[in-house]
Amino acid sequence: MAPVLEFPINVGRIDDVQELKKTRKTEIPNRFVRDMAERPMLAATTHLPSSNSIPVIDLSKLMKGNKEEFHYEILKLSTSCEEWGFFQVINHGIDLDLLEKIEKVAMEFFMLPVEEKQKYPMAPGTVQGYGQAFVFSEDQKLDWCNMFALGLVPHSIRNPKLWPTNPPTFSGTVESYSKEIRKLCKDLLRFIALSLGVGGNVFEEMFGVSVQAMRMNYYPACPRPDLVLGLSPHSDGSALTVLQQGKGNTVGLQILKNNTWVPIQPVRNALVINIGDTIEVLTNGRYKSSEHRAVTHKEKDRLSIVTFYAPSYDIEIGPMAEMVDENNPTKYRRYNHGEYSKHYVTNKLQGKKTLDFAKISPTNSF
Repeated sequence: MAPVLEFPINVGRIDDVQELKKTRKTEIPNRFVRDMAERPMLAATTHLPSSNSIPVIDLSKLMKGNKEEFHYEILKLSTSCEEWGFFQVINHGIDLDLLEKIEKVAMEFFMLPVEEKQKYPMAPGTVQGYGQAFVFSEDQKLDWCNMFALGLVPHSIRNPKLWPTNPPTFSGTVESYSKEIRKLCKDLLRFIALSLGVGGNVFEEMFGVSVQAMRMNYYPACPRPDLVLGLSPHSDGSALTVLQQGKGNTVGLQILKNNTWVPIQPVRNALVINIGDTIEVLTNGRYKSSEHRAVTHKEKDRLSIVTFYAPSYDIEIGPMAEMVDENNPTKYRRYNHGEYSKHYVTNKLQGKKTLDFAKISPTNSF
């Protein structure tokens, strides 16, 4: 949730995909149809490994386990961050009723008449409100998704005009949910620091007042899921991202691993965690952010709720001293995190290309 663009953008008409689904039963507008190289090739992914390959971390064993359980789970966490950049967390301590409530209010919002939702528009070049983010040109392909995003912490990044009054329980539920997710992120970063062999509070002390934002994604069923993407391939600019996959067990999230798109099957009551670009930089590439995308389903709608947790915008970021030695020279330059956040939200989603901003290489012009 970084600064707004300072120049006008002509993005053309952006159709609301829920409305398209109602009015065009089988036709996909050309602006959503991906070029051949970008199409999801659904048939080719059906044989790929499921979430059994994605590590599942039991947070209760890190919080309250014995030494043996703690050691085993920390090793698993380290492997998850090194080899996947993703893991699912169970026994995370967040009330399951609250997880249901946030899904309920999100669905109630997306089911409102389009005129009601459009009272909270996501203006071109911004990433708060209702609509589609990361759209910067008329010829850009659109995602088969409706988004609603809000800045949460610090209060200075909030836009009160974008907080809906309908459903009536929306704001209260978001506030309660966000507090719990914030606590989870702090706990996870503490254990990630321990898995690296650095002080447990290193990230909390470094980040200042951490920035927190939320985005709700609604992916309507699509008559031609082979032609579209729900969300373009990208890595996240955050330190950590927490994803709640809506009930229904519809597989939508895919991770790029060894040049293969691996679908992530939801685990009951688990939250999906992924490492963002910020942690990749801080660990000098030991823990890497992973490119991921969302695909659609021919018959089922899908909901996801995503929280982004990142350092304060005024913090300077660069590889930690403990992560650099003669065998691991510095791979990333130091930079202001607010600068990077602005760079991230003012470029279209395009794999891990945004991270070129921070890389030290002959082609880096910074």
